[in-house]
Amino acid sequence: MTTHRIYYDDAFEREFDARVVHCDLLPPDLNSGITSQALGLILDRTAFYPSSGGQPHDLGKIGDANVLDVRDEGDDIIHVVDRRPETPDVLACINWTRRFDHMQQHTGQHLLSAMFQERFGRPTVSFHLGADVSSIDLRGPEPTDEVLEGAERSANQVIFEDRPVTVRYGTAEDLAKLGVRKEVERKGILRAIEIERVDLQPCGGTHVRSTGQIGTLLVRRCTKMRQDWRVEFVCGVRAERAARQDFLRIRAAAEKLSCAPEEVVVSAERTLSERDSNFKNAKAALQLLADAEAGLAIPATPASTNGLRIISRVLVGIPAEFLALFATALAKFEKTIALLARAEDGNIIFAQHASSGMDMNALLRLTLEKVGGKGGGPRDFARGRLEDAGKAEAALAVAREALGV
Repeated sequence: MTTHRIYYDDAFEREFDARVVHCDLLPPDLNSGITSQALGLILDRTAFYPSSGGQPHDLGKIGDANVLDVRDEGDDIIHVVDRRPETPDVLACINWTRRFDHMQQHTGQHLLSAMFQERFGRPTVSFHLGADVSSIDLRGPEPTDEVLEGAERSANQVIFEDRPVTVRYGTAEDLAKLGVRKEVERKGILRAIEIERVDLQPCGGTHVRSTGQIGTLLVRRCTKMRQDWRVEFVCGVRAERAARQDFLRIRAAAEKLSCAPEEVVVSAERTLSERDSNFKNAKAALQLLADAEAGLAIPATPASTNGLRIISRVLVGIPAEFLALFATALAKFEKTIALLARAEDGNIIFAQHASSGMDMNALLRLTLEKVGGKGGGPRDFARGRLEDAGKAEAALAVAREALGV
């Protein structure tokens, strides 16, 4: 039996009477998020839209059963529910908030795609209606900011004019004569959505009755997607929510930067420039400090019996990057080995002047095997991290013992 699809002719039908003509027990479907057994109902008529054409399925209730999924199975619509309705004759209702949101996004997509193609020659090759944002993939050159803004402004102009959105039926040849945006090769009678004087496109989805019901349309961003360009957008309630969130973020950023909202970009650029300058200055100061500390440590550390000068220290209260700078500065001196660790996080570095003739990577691995941790590196400079930062002193003791000190 073929399910009569109410939504084809009236997408605003929120409640409807129907009769259950078939019921099957279904196994769990993890891909759909259904982790327990469910039932598959076929009704003689339905207003529930199944997942199709980039638009997600409707949710709602059939009698006292919750609709978990809606699937298009050829002539039939399968309603996946969590329980069997008490009677074959049921009253069903659509989750209208979800349905109307999908109608706004889908109609907005038709309009936006028409603007990109009509004004800028960018055809839409795919559409996805997401939970937060929707997207279309455009074929052709990268859309510039001017193209994105132009398509958005043109779409909103049509929205403000509140043009009718109607359903048409006809063969592919009939629709081609009427100027369909994208021709199809399917046979038989096709359903198409027409936006007055703007767009005609074959589609089985649910749509608003006039462009004014889209609310408004905001293009969010454009990114490369294989050979195409993915344009994200929001319509209606989503656009209102996005605009409000954008304002709150800008206001919060302005407060942090102590500037007016319209000065956020300039102020942020200035702050980043100051940060980069301060970072360079701080790194230069740390380098000078590391060189100075190494200059003091070398004469204060006598050579051992094997002629090596081994400087072993657990450093406390120093910036993380100082450890490597200090190790490098010490390793510039002949016959010198640096065994350094940072108390706060257990970072550890073994470094040597090449004339020392040891293998810092092997020494580090031996040390970490005994005290716990991971790390490695080349022969003259190896670094790692202890599993327990409190074992820093013990780790350096193991290394000194291995060096015969």
